[in-house]
Amino acid sequence: MLGVVDPNFVIGELGIAALVLAAFWYLIQWVRNAPISPDPWDAETEKQIHDATETCPHCSTPQPPTAWFCEYCGRAVGPYNNLMPYVLVFSEGEVLRNGTQDRLRKSPLIVLGYFLISFNFFLTAIISFRRAFIVGVLMLFCLALFWRAVFKNFYRPAEKPGDDQPKILGEPK
Repeated sequence: MLGVVDPNFVIGELGIAALVLAAFWYLIQWVRNAPISPDPWDAETEKQIHDATETCPHCSTPQPPTAWFCEYCGRAVGPYNNLMPYVLVFSEGEVLRNGTQDRLRKSPLIVLGYFLISFNFFLTAIISFRRAFIVGVLMLFCLALFWRAVFKNFYRPAEKPGDDQPKILGEPK
């Protein structure tokens, strides 16, 4: 009988809901009454941080405040690059390029991340080109080439000391 409700279950559910609301109220009060911690640095340090110039996280070249890409290595350096749809494409391309060309830490989590990113692009292409067999085959071919490059990069031998200099755009390898 679907329409019959046991009053004991109703009272139990109301009691559990009241306990959850009381616990949530005590959590809010605990956070609200927490002591405010002072600033970890003085005014001089705050001024130095505010006046510091931004640098590229890859090659440490100083960047102007309006730069979107590093002039030395070509990496994305803007503070809002990943929030702008057009520039986000370049940041995603940089991540995928790093998987095929840069040194990777040998971790299964990194390989899993590259697998999930590439599989997501594959599924997006298949869904957007429904019933397009040739596009699906082309995407599988590109996915196989990408994975070949990722695994080739992942298993390449260790570099020699002194090879850690960043590559300059337009400079031959």
